[in-house]
Amino acid sequence: MYYSGASNTSGMELNPILREEIDMQRWFRFALALSLFLALSPLAAAQQQPAPAAEPPVFGEELDVRVVNVEVVVTDKQGNRVSGLKPEDFRLRVDGKEVPIEYFTEVKEGRSVAPAAAVAEGEPAESGAAQGVSAEGAVPTWYLVFVDDYFSIAAHRNAALKGLKDDLGRLGPNDRMAIVSWSGGRLSLMSNWSGSQSDLARALDQAMERPARGFDRAREYQTFQRDEQFARTATADGGVLDLAVTSTGLNERESAYADGLVRQIQAAVGATVSAMRGFAAPEGRKVMLLLSGGWPFSPQTFVRANIPPSRSMEDGEQLFRRLTDTANLLGYTIYPVDVPGIQREAASAQAEGPADLSVLNLGEQEIEGSLEYIARQTGGKSMVNSNRAVALARASEDTRSYYWLGFSPSWQRNDKTHAVKVEMRQRGLEVRSRTGFLDLSRKAEVSMKVESALTFGNLPGALPLPIQVGPVTETKKRGEREVTVTVAVPVDLLTVVPVNGKYTSQVELRFAASDADGNTSVIPVLPVTFTSDKQPTPGKAVKYETKVKLRGKADHLVVAVYDPLSGRIATAETDIKLESR
Repeated sequence: MYYSGASNTSGMELNPILREEIDMQRWFRFALALSLFLALSPLAAAQQQPAPAAEPPVFGEELDVRVVNVEVVVTDKQGNRVSGLKPEDFRLRVDGKEVPIEYFTEVKEGRSVAPAAAVAEGEPAESGAAQGVSAEGAVPTWYLVFVDDYFSIAAHRNAALKGLKDDLGRLGPNDRMAIVSWSGGRLSLMSNWSGSQSDLARALDQAMERPARGFDRAREYQTFQRDEQFARTATADGGVLDLAVTSTGLNERESAYADGLVRQIQAAVGATVSAMRGFAAPEGRKVMLLLSGGWPFSPQTFVRANIPPSRSMEDGEQLFRRLTDTANLLGYTIYPVDVPGIQREAASAQAEGPADLSVLNLGEQEIEGSLEYIARQTGGKSMVNSNRAVALARASEDTRSYYWLGFSPSWQRNDKTHAVKVEMRQRGLEVRSRTGFLDLSRKAEVSMKVESALTFGNLPGALPLPIQVGPVTETKKRGEREVTVTVAVPVDLLTVVPVNGKYTSQVELRFAASDADGNTSVIPVLPVTFTSDKQPTPGKAVKYETKVKLRGKADHLVVAVYDPLSGRIATAETDIKLESR
C-alpha cells in the first residue's frame, strides 16, 4: 500500500476544465496541480496513517469554547438511585486536582430539574444548567446503534437486533435513534436520527438481512488452532520443530495470527469512531449501543494464556483508547452489547446449539474484558450474555436518571488525555461516570472529522458534492486503472479572505477507495488553494478535475473537500465500473 504522485506546483496554469464554472462567473485559479494514486490493501492494513501534511496557514482566529459534561449516576449501598443532590455534594477532580463545577443539572425520569444553589464555601452562588440543556423540561436521549457485521454471526446479531426492535416502544417522545452497520469496509447508514418507531423497525429489519462475516472470523481462528495442534503433535513425535519465538513471546505462527487480529480490531475501532464523529452534533444525552461481534481485549492472551504484554503489539487499552477517548470527547456513554453471548470452549463456527454455562472459556473472557473496559471508561454498562436481547431496555432504564456536571478546562489542543474522577462528599454513596476527556488537537480533530466523512460517504450534515466519473482505462502497470474524476466544489463551503489583493481560500482534498470485500485505501491529504480577483458568488460552484489511479478490485470512490477555517465538509461517493474502455 502506498501513495504517490502529488505535486505542489504553485502558480501553474492548469487544464481549462479546472477553471470552468457551474452557473457562476469565471473567478477561480487553482494554485495546485495534483494527481492521485490510491493503492488498495487488505482491511487488516486499513488503519495505517499517511505521512502528516503541513499545517495550512490560518487566515483568522477561531473562537472555540468547549465545556466537558460528565454524566454521573449516584446510588446507595443497595444500588438504588439517589436524587435531590446539589453541586456541593460532589467533588470533581481533573488529573487529581479539584476543579469547580460550573454547570449542574439533575435529570430525573427523563426530565431536567432546575439546579439548586451551591452553598459550599469558595464555590459560586449558583451553578448554571449543563450546556445544551434547559433548566427544566424533557431531556432527549440520542441512541446511536453500531452494528458490527464483520465479527458477528448472523443468528447472534439478529437476536440482539430483534431485542432492539421489540423495545422501540421504550423510546420517549423526544428521543431519537440512528442505526449504522459495518461489515469491514464502508459504514452503511440504515437510519438517520429518527423518532418514528415504524421507520426504525424497518431499518432494523434491513440490518438483520445484511450478510454477516462472523463465520469468516471463526474459520480463521479454527485454521490457526488446527495448525498449532498439528505443529505440537509433529514436534512431540520427533518430527517438525516448532517455529521461533518472536519479540512478543509468541511463536511466528501465533504472532502472525495475533497481528492480523490486532489490525482487524483497529479497523473496527476506527469504524466505531467514524460513526460517533458522524453523529456528534445533537445536544442532549448521547448513548451508543455498540453491538460487538467479539473483540478480544488482548489478542496476545487470546492466542496464548498467561503471556505478559509486549510493546511490540498493541494490546488492551492501546487498542481501545481511541474509541473511549472519542466517546468522552463527544459526550457519548457507551453500552457495549455482547453479540456472541455465552460460548462453548473451542466451538465450531457452524455451532448454534446451547452453550455449556459452566464453562467460561478464555476467548469469552477476553471479549467480555473489552466490553467492560469500554463501558467503564465511558460511564456505561456492558450488556453481556443474555442481556444482548434487552440492551435498549437496560440502557434506557440506566439513562433516565442521572446528574450532569460541567466544567471548562484550559484547552491546550495537545492530544493529551486527562483523568476525571467524581467523588461524593457524603459517605455511603457510590458513583459511576466517564473517567477522562481528550484535549484533541486541531489537526487530529480535522483528521477524525474528514476520515468519518470518507468512511460514511454521504456524511450526515455534510454539503453535497456533485461528482462525475469518466471512463476507466488501463495503465501500463498490471492491475492498475486510471479514472478521471470531476467534482463541483460549492462556493458555500469555502471561507474566502483577502490576501495580497486577492480573494483566497484553502481547502483539503481527500480520497478513499474500497472494494466489495471491505479492502480500503490509505487517505492522503492534499492541500488546495483557490485565488480570484473577485468575490465569489454564494450558491454557485466550481468544477475541479483530477486523475485517480486504482489497483485491485476497487469499485467505490469517496471524495471529501474540507475547509479547515469554517469546519465545513462536502462529500461525494460513487461506484466505478471496472470494465476498461
